[in-house]
Amino acid sequence: MKRFLKSLLAKYILIIFIALFLLQSAYLTIIIIFFNIYEDDSEQAQRNRSFEEIEEQWHEEANKNLSEEDITQIFEDWQENYSKAGMFWVNGEGVLKTQHNVQEELAEEWDVSYTAQFLKSHYDNDPFTVVAFVGEAEQDGFIVFQLPRDEIKSQGQALNEKYGWIIISLTIAVVGSFILISLWFFKGIQKRLVFLQEAMEIRDVDGLPILIQEKKQDEIGDLEKTFNRMVQELRESKAREQEEEQLRKELIANLSHDLRTPLTKINAQTFTLQRMDLPEEAKHALQSASKSIEAVDKLIENLMSYTLLMASKYKKEIEKVNITRYVREHLATWYPVFEKEGFEVDIEIEPFEQNTWEIDPLWFSRILDNLLQNVLRHARDAKYVGVRTKSTKTYDAFLIIDKGQGIQGATEQKGAGIGLSIVDMMVKGMQLNWEIISNKQGTIIKIIRGKTTHK
Repeated sequence: MKRFLKSLLAKYILIIFIALFLLQSAYLTIIIIFFNIYEDDSEQAQRNRSFEEIEEQWHEEANKNLSEEDITQIFEDWQENYSKAGMFWVNGEGVLKTQHNVQEELAEEWDVSYTAQFLKSHYDNDPFTVVAFVGEAEQDGFIVFQLPRDEIKSQGQALNEKYGWIIISLTIAVVGSFILISLWFFKGIQKRLVFLQEAMEIRDVDGLPILIQEKKQDEIGDLEKTFNRMVQELRESKAREQEEEQLRKELIANLSHDLRTPLTKINAQTFTLQRMDLPEEAKHALQSASKSIEAVDKLIENLMSYTLLMASKYKKEIEKVNITRYVREHLATWYPVFEKEGFEVDIEIEPFEQNTWEIDPLWFSRILDNLLQNVLRHARDAKYVGVRTKSTKTYDAFLIIDKGQGIQGATEQKGAGIGLSIVDMMVKGMQLNWEIISNKQGTIIKIIRGKTTHK
């Protein structure tokens, strides 16, 4: 129950009840005031008598033996109560004798035909008309009383005309207040929801949402608590992940160091044995062991480099380099390696229009080494390696080509995955691009630099 009382639904129901209470209170106040006015205002009650009462009283006044002065006095008395009334007297001889406040044109002589026409045209019409014979003998003619029908009102009509605007004003005020309070209520809800939405989109320096202030204990407050709990869990999860990542990097670094030390000793012993006078079979075995040691050492070096790159601790120094000359010089160091393996080496390097690239020479050398080492791994059977330059309107590129089974094909030597990952991070770290096109007919790797437009 306590939770419900703090909810948004309970608050809105309270607003509705307050509006209904104010509306009923306003109407009760009006009714009480109207009854007091009705009880105290006897003159207004007298003016609001019914048509039947007026007609009955008029007949009573006319039924007496009246002189012309009496009739004139009656007209004056009734004129005080009904200021808009019209009255006239036609004597027994059919002559119009006296008239007060009559709005229509009347004939001076009244015969039977004119009288009948007058009565017919005014029966149950506006103005309200009462015709009464004067005296009991009915030989002194008749008197006529006329009053606009809108002058005789019921109590409700009179009060409505006089005070109806109060009812309308109060109703509009209560309904308007209800609408304004409802708008204010929902505006507050909208504002809190928009704030929560914006908080979800804001990211801290660690890339996670920020904690928000929990303002009220309602449904939106519960949503804010859930959001904060989610953010806290994300922060704890990321902290654990970073801790595990740090432990993993330290483990890889320590393992790489521990492995390279015995490998160096083994490689030294192998070199010593190769200098001894041994049978050919033993020398071949030692050469094979030496190659395996070098491959393992290369893998360890790649693993160490990958770990440093992931931790953004691999040193990078950008320089302006004549790229085609630099690549030619670096490829010259690989000629003996490919010739020893029996590869056909096909080099066609032409200067670019924009021949100066901003690179880290050591990183670029590492990229070339990894890619050429990859050719030795998966294209050993095809015995072909080519390096080309290519220029288009939008980019310059180096192409490294082989005719092997493709990077996805089966090879005797594995381990290209870390090497290519290192290539990807180093290429993108120098604001370059690269792509691989590989199938069973061979592999083409492009190292791409977009052209800049000079005006």
